[in-house]
Amino acid sequence: MAKTYYVVGGEYADTSFTVIAPGHAEERFGPFEEQEAHICWRALTGKSVDNAMVRYFIRSTEDAAADQWYVMGGEYADTTFQEVTEGRALEVHGPFSRKEALEKWRELTGKSVDNALTRYDLFTGEELKRRNVKG
Repeated sequence: MAKTYYVVGGEYADTSFTVIAPGHAEERFGPFEEQEAHICWRALTGKSVDNAMVRYFIRSTEDAAADQWYVMGGEYADTTFQEVTEGRALEVHGPFSRKEALEKWRELTGKSVDNALTRYDLFTGEELKRRNVKG
């Protein structure tokens, strides 16, 4: 089966190119074969050459898991944060974009600030796969 490619990006909040600028949405073009994706990318970057805050990336469907973010955690048995409290399951929220995952993490940690045994962390889809956790 041939790889499928997408061109993703848009205007970002800063030059780390991780968070889309307020009032803008991530743009996504495709699916394409690899050569078509490069043609699309070239056309988009040519149109935006005067704006340093605009960037586009070519992503394959294999890269999709790396672009997905999850928030995982809950109430743990102790401060080693290795095992959740008996009778509770590890919570996995997502998939999200990175920005959405950060917002979810802030929401969950804000609600649990009074419980020293509750902890949430951010993980990419690839990291969850390596840990054998289903999102």
